[in-house]
Amino acid sequence: MLDFLTLDDVELKGKTVLLRVDLNVPVDQVSRRISESKRVEVIRNTVEELVDREAKVVLIAHQGRVGEYDFLPLDQHAAVLSATFGETFGYVDDTIGVAAREGIKAMKPREVLLLQNVRFLAEETLDRTPKEHATTILVQRLSSLADVFVNDAFSAAHRSHASLVGFTRTLPAVAGRNMERELRCDQQVLTNPERPLVYCLGGSKPDDILEVMKYALGRGIVDDVLTSGVLGQLFLLAAGRMLGEETDTLLRDKHYLDYMGEVKDLLDRFGARIRIPLDLAYNDEGKRIEVGVLNLPGKGLVADIGKETITAYESIIKDAKTVVTKGPAGVYELPGFAEGTRALLKAIGSSRAFSLVGGGHMLSAIRQLDIDETSFSYVSLGGGALINYLSGKGLPAYDALKQAALRLRGSLELEVERA
Repeated sequence: MLDFLTLDDVELKGKTVLLRVDLNVPVDQVSRRISESKRVEVIRNTVEELVDREAKVVLIAHQGRVGEYDFLPLDQHAAVLSATFGETFGYVDDTIGVAAREGIKAMKPREVLLLQNVRFLAEETLDRTPKEHATTILVQRLSSLADVFVNDAFSAAHRSHASLVGFTRTLPAVAGRNMERELRCDQQVLTNPERPLVYCLGGSKPDDILEVMKYALGRGIVDDVLTSGVLGQLFLLAAGRMLGEETDTLLRDKHYLDYMGEVKDLLDRFGARIRIPLDLAYNDEGKRIEVGVLNLPGKGLVADIGKETITAYESIIKDAKTVVTKGPAGVYELPGFAEGTRALLKAIGSSRAFSLVGGGHMLSAIRQLDIDETSFSYVSLGGGALINYLSGKGLPAYDALKQAALRLRGSLELEVERA
């Protein structure tokens, strides 16, 4: 039995449903126009099911952060939603005021209404417990108008914000289909996965990836970690290899060398399970020059892994039963330097392993490199939430759903006993 409730556990016909989704999408800094995003697509299953089951659907979402260029109202999002779904989404430029409340009261079954950016309310982003958030004006006013709370915003689940955790104390609270699928897939990786379990880790954010490595290696969860990107470069440095002046300068300027202590510690403790690149591809004035580790350093900037590394990693992936990948192997956006990212994604997609692909950058790579997205078991948009989960850290929104399930199941058992 799942430790949280889903849409299968609640009656929805004629009910008013508060649906928390993540519509935090890219924004052009000059025009301040939003871009269409996978995050709009992934809520389709939940929204359409709620409509089909004749619920009144009130969407709650955020965009950007206070003070940033992408901190915008959600009128553009309503237009994108309408275009994506092929039907008109209602929108009200209000969250808890008279306009929002009257708009909700006037709704009919099968209608969808998007409220204003919930982060326009200062109380939304205060770091409080679910019990404390349940007393906020946001939660109190909207709870009085609703019957069920559905959280479908896994990518924001690492935040203990009012709209994510507060309603779980005031309404029956369940996971939407996107949240449900994400949690099922993530649990399949961390809870009794099929072995061998391989992590294929790259990208340009070593702080996040190192947290994932420390947890997985320390708990004996992972069998092999295939490193690439900035992570692979740091492990090569820890192994005593030279990368070259240009690459060293870049790593220093980006403060990536600040993590060398953690990298060396992991290599000392778990070196047998950490695979580091056997060769690198340098960007030498636009030319791809591959250099084996015995012949390092090369000229120019490291921009990809080389063919020898690709072959070795493909062999490990082929024998895996579960694969988690996060972060591209190189600068795939540059012509000639997408070989590592493309080859590893294709190897993962063609393997028989359960495959979890994490992060927006990986989705961008999949689409730019024209790789079949359906070849992977699951492509997560979790971002920080996925990193927290894979690092063994708590997800407040998930924890709140679990507690809500315990309370509801307990009350139902009590009613049965009384009957």
